[in-house]
Amino acid sequence: MAAEKIEKYAEDIAVTESSTATRTHAIDMNNIVDTAVDMKLANEKTCIAVSNFSLFYSGKQALKNISLTIPEKRATAFIGPSGCGKSTLLRCFNRMNDLIEGVTTAGNIKLEGNDIFDKSINVADLRRRVGMVFQKPNPFPKSIYENVAYGLRIQGIKDRRTIDTVVEKSLRGAALWDEVKDRLEDLAMGLSGGQQQRLVIARAIAIEPEVILLDEPASALDPVSTLKIEELIYGLKDKYTIVIVTHNMQQAARVSDYTTYMYMGEMIEFNDTSTLFTNPHKKMTEDYITGRYG
Repeated sequence: MAAEKIEKYAEDIAVTESSTATRTHAIDMNNIVDTAVDMKLANEKTCIAVSNFSLFYSGKQALKNISLTIPEKRATAFIGPSGCGKSTLLRCFNRMNDLIEGVTTAGNIKLEGNDIFDKSINVADLRRRVGMVFQKPNPFPKSIYENVAYGLRIQGIKDRRTIDTVVEKSLRGAALWDEVKDRLEDLAMGLSGGQQQRLVIARAIAIEPEVILLDEPASALDPVSTLKIEELIYGLKDKYTIVIVTHNMQQAARVSDYTTYMYMGEMIEFNDTSTLFTNPHKKMTEDYITGRYG
């Protein structure tokens, strides 16, 4: 009987040691993955740094301890199911959430090393530096020309030659100039949906932002227009830091350099896009990108 107890005790110890080894291995793998991402980011210049950031709507937590580095002049995609906090986080970068009553935050977000929530920050200037394009195209009820010139006029620029130059440059940058150069005085509302979205992007880049936030910019567009927007995003990231929210994982894979998977207000995994889609570290990420839920 004593021998049986000793044998059973030895088995229990073996199981415990095996379990501990498995847990230790898992922890080591986490460290390896985090180190690999850190090494890639070490070769990048940081544009936006998010540290232990949380957001609450009237006391209800919507974002939970997000820490994230967004590199300069790269495209970073946020993916995840509806309601996971992607757009909420995106709107934090130019403090659009300030416009919602009852919003409180904890932690910090830095743009090029400066805390965007610091009292010394001019929010209007922040929103000039961090432009935003929404899901539904929202051109002003003005001419194509005046839509692009609007931001310049707000800044007090009056010289017609300067405005002409910037309007053309911005429309070219948005891959729209050849389509509208002969009808700049036409109402913008007469453009197709895809053209309107590119016009809005031209309006955003006219004031020379450092960052462009794109909140599902192609979700309301047909496949041909979507392709043009994706080609545009791919080209723009050479000049601007791009952050895009998308439900379309194929789109994220096509246009982004880094991808963040979010779920229920938490950042589950962040990695370079190729690694996240081909070799995700977290099972939750794998289940989502393989269509098991979402």
